Amino acid sequence: MSRQEAAEQYEKALKRGRKTYREAVLRGHYPYPQVLDEILSENMAAGQVELGIHEIPANQIIGTKTHGRQNSFAADFMPLLEADSEFAAKWMDLCRYHLGDEGIRDPVRCYEYLGRFYVQEGNKRVSVLKSFDAPTVPAYVIRVIPEWSMDPEIQAYYEFMRAYELTGLYRICFSRPGRFGKLQAALGYELDHVWTDEERRAFTAGFTGFQQAFEKLGGEELDLTPADALLVWLKVYPFSDLRKSSNAELLKTLRSVWADVKAVNEEIAVSTEPEEFPSSEPNLLSRLFKTKLPTHLNIAFFSDHLPEESDWARAHDLGRQYMEAVLSDAVTVQAVHGVQTEEEAVAAMEEAVEQGAQVIFATTPPLIGACRKIAAQHPGLRVLNCSVSMPYTGVRTYYSRIYEAKFITGAIAGALCRDGVLGYVASNPIFGVPAGINAFALGAQLTCPDARIKLRWSCVEEDAMEKLAQEGVTLISNRDLPTPDRICEPWGLCQVHGGSVRSLAAPYWHWGNFYVKLVRSIFSGGWEALSAKQDKAVNYWWGVASRTVDILPGEDLPAGVWQLAEILRHGVAVGSIFPFLRPLRDQSGRTVSDGSRWLTPEEILHMDWLCDCVEGEIPTYEQLLPMARPLARLQGVYRDAIPPEKEGPIL
Repeated sequence: MSRQEAAEQYEKALKRGRKTYREAVLRGHYPYPQVLDEILSENMAAGQVELGIHEIPANQIIGTKTHGRQNSFAADFMPLLEADSEFAAKWMDLCRYHLGDEGIRDPVRCYEYLGRFYVQEGNKRVSVLKSFDAPTVPAYVIRVIPEWSMDPEIQAYYEFMRAYELTGLYRICFSRPGRFGKLQAALGYELDHVWTDEERRAFTAGFTGFQQAFEKLGGEELDLTPADALLVWLKVYPFSDLRKSSNAELLKTLRSVWADVKAVNEEIAVSTEPEEFPSSEPNLLSRLFKTKLPTHLNIAFFSDHLPEESDWARAHDLGRQYMEAVLSDAVTVQAVHGVQTEEEAVAAMEEAVEQGAQVIFATTPPLIGACRKIAAQHPGLRVLNCSVSMPYTGVRTYYSRIYEAKFITGAIAGALCRDGVLGYVASNPIFGVPAGINAFALGAQLTCPDARIKLRWSCVEEDAMEKLAQEGVTLISNRDLPTPDRICEPWGLCQVHGGSVRSLAAPYWHWGNFYVKLVRSIFSGGWEALSAKQDKAVNYWWGVASRTVDILPGEDLPAGVWQLAEILRHGVAVGSIFPFLRPLRDQSGRTVSDGSRWLTPEEILHMDWLCDCVEGEIPTYEQLLPMARPLARLQGVYRDAIPPEKEGPIL
């Protein structure tokens, strides 16, 4: 390389550096490389480990160890000093050496802290290599280990250190703990699998292009890493696509899930009541959102079981029929039942879209994968999955606040209780179920202050109700009523007398009311209004006020007790009674609330504790019956702690 060519390269780098500097200043960001000594105090480090020489990612070199010549560089290590300076002359000499026969081989010396690198010796070498967009830089690395804390960033870094021992790659780092195991599973590996050189090369080959697409879409401005984004992408596309896709194709597929990528660390927006607008507003909303609101909708329903085989599928199918009857000529509806595999579901949904479907309802959590894929392929399609706490903006989720009805049946049970002992059979340790248990317990203590709740789980023992009856418990909260025509079976609050069981009152799900209100909100602009208010994943979580859940009395329920239940139901519906607005203590004696504040929807939905009057515990994953484990993986209150299963192609 001639001196003139080196000078030209310096001018290009100088131009890049000054641009980076200006943009940083305009955005209020620090315009120079970060200084580790200014970031790190002695009490923040647990120690240092010398790792030796490694090829480190150039884009993770963000600063210098000490202040030194720091002001000679912009934040991206591009030079800032004039071309006639001594600094520039040395930079150009290194540039010529880099493109000579041997190149720059001497490793720089740097410190690594939380996955980012700070150069101690070799700033200009880093600058030259970065100016040629070198993906890696040879470096002698000293790792600074931070003190352990409950900070998610620190927890994620400790997980990274363990992962690095398995992968040998600095590029695989996550912003939140628990994600490396999911990556191992997505690639078809066991959690403790040690990568071979071939597997490392294969991953790097695919990941390099993905990272470029991530940065092109503005990923560097987000509070997450390329590996975070990859994990989102792998839920829709196979890893093999990374290596066989062109840059344009890869950019297109990443853009199709980009909203989900941006929301991966965000809280899920919870819609607790239907979005309703006066009939005079749709035209205004249509102009506001620059889209014509529909006057007719083609809607497709999907279930993984046949209605005659599953009470859950039957309940949703009755809801579909109710919605069709109420909305009549405004909707065209098709229903597909028994799609067991994700491939079947995707194919069926594609066929529905080809036939004009504008809205898709998938009525069970296991169909979430198919929903995500169809939403990525059809950005304008409205896709909903009956589940909770799924962080995907392309698929909205819906469920009901069944705990409100449980609170009322708890009050009924307390009013009828003679010995202060009540039974409760819970279904699965998933989001919302602990809230139902606690609400029932608080309702019981409303009418029987000394009430104790004996808790059993049908996902652990199939004869849970029988076991409680054998222990002498005569009032037991059993399974929720899926539809209001099944009261003759032992649903809801049951009274055990001798060998007979009577249903006294049963919470039930009225999916028809939900579907009618949701579709009407689409007609009136509620869907777009919710999108405009927040760029997050959305969870519809409606309760007694929307009549999505309700209570059906049994024939043997005393009239006075039902009158009490009606008063409580009205209070919950209008917002004058809140089940959790009272002092709350968990089983360990910890004060959860002193009674002076409302629990947020997120706190209620994600409860993983039980009230101090409940005898029993939330079962572990290992305690669950095999049939209950898949749902716990999807919706379990401890799902992030469950070791992931291998699910994807092996590299």
